[in-house]
Amino acid sequence: MELLTTKYQDKISGILSCFDRLIFTGTLPQICYSQGMTSYLYAHNIKIFDYPKFAEPLRNEIRANAEQIAKDNNIEIEFVKKSHIRKEDLVKKVLDKRSFHSGLVHIISAMEACGSYRPWHDKITGKTFLKGSQGKCLHYYFYFIDPYLGYGYIRVPTWCPFKLQVYINGHNVFANEFGQERYKIYNAR
Repeated sequence: MELLTTKYQDKISGILSCFDRLIFTGTLPQICYSQGMTSYLYAHNIKIFDYPKFAEPLRNEIRANAEQIAKDNNIEIEFVKKSHIRKEDLVKKVLDKRSFHSGLVHIISAMEACGSYRPWHDKITGKTFLKGSQGKCLHYYFYFIDPYLGYGYIRVPTWCPFKLQVYINGHNVFANEFGQERYKIYNAR
């Protein structure tokens, strides 16, 4: 099959391209792996089996911050109970009502899989440490429209090690970078 760019190369004066989706993840480097978290707990004189007690106030602080952000923006946090419900469809309903102006659009919360740690005592070595594990925790999705980045969301887990995710659509950035004036200049060539 011949590519359109090859077939019509004599009629094409240029090709525009961009990233489709941009997904950034972030962690806290010191505690984003089980050995790092184990070292952190030891350094702060926290018993390994007290890890859940250590993490719980952090979870509560994230929840309180999400609720405060919702209150400050007059937005109700929508909890999604079922995994088959598409979050984007819920956000679209909100956008249809509020229009596409910039700012915080919607906040969704959902129980989803997340990495975590569990306390472990090795009877052979006599050492106590944290092991990596999988669990579920509440996640918040903060959907926004930025004047430059366009539509996106920030996904915030409420349980340690707090692997953050930021999603934006590359087409929005491209449209802003390749604005109307540049388009006119480019087309004049």
